[in-house]
Amino acid sequence: MNKNKLLRSILFILGFLLFLDGFILILYKKIHLGTILPLCIGLVFCVTALWIKQISNFLAQHATLKKIWSFGWIAFGIWLISLIAFFGYIQLKSTQKHHIENVQAIVVLGSGISQGEASPTLAKRLDTAGEIAKQQPQTLIIVSGGLDYGEVKTEAEIMSNYLQEHAQIQENRILQENQSTSTDLNMKNSQKILIAHKLGLNSKIAIVTSDFHTLRAGAITHKQGYSNFITVGAETPISTRYNAWLREYFTYISGWVFGEY
Repeated sequence: MNKNKLLRSILFILGFLLFLDGFILILYKKIHLGTILPLCIGLVFCVTALWIKQISNFLAQHATLKKIWSFGWIAFGIWLISLIAFFGYIQLKSTQKHHIENVQAIVVLGSGISQGEASPTLAKRLDTAGEIAKQQPQTLIIVSGGLDYGEVKTEAEIMSNYLQEHAQIQENRILQENQSTSTDLNMKNSQKILIAHKLGLNSKIAIVTSDFHTLRAGAITHKQGYSNFITVGAETPISTRYNAWLREYFTYISGWVFGEY
């Protein structure tokens, strides 16, 4: 096998895997940029690998399109480098150990429910929060999440039930913020609960979320005036890990563009 055939084979295999990954997750109704983009990139890779000669012959006859094609691949390469750097940052943050003691409250950010149950990603967050709560038995826990479409219980209620059942956390330690539908609202609405329990923006707080979400959650929390917090990242389930990281890449950029932090 010559070099060109080898490169085409690698490109096709990579494209097929990306396409399959996005296609399967979309079948499970996980429809967002993190699943649509791999599917589209995979499709482009497969088409390029299978018909590169025809594409090259066509572009040879259209100079302008050839320049656009070349520029597109250069732009894709630059974007890919930035994506790898972002993934590297998340990986680094997820392996860091936090010194978590004497926190006055734990805020657990929601991450979706399905048919009255915590999603795998949300379950990881709750497991992480439960471990922290067991080490600090006097600390209050705020579970944050409103009513999802098609659900009859709020995300906060399901989170509370999960902590009681799986982490044996007493119900009187768990406070429900059950109105929010975004990270921004999670933290804004949690302020009211903190104030009601004589805690403020300078109180020591642990914010538990997913590893990929710590960067944006921290930026939002800082903008709202919280001054003494740490973000704790729970591991993302492997089945959706890199799709979630990819979605977060774009969400973080859009949040910066629209002044979310």
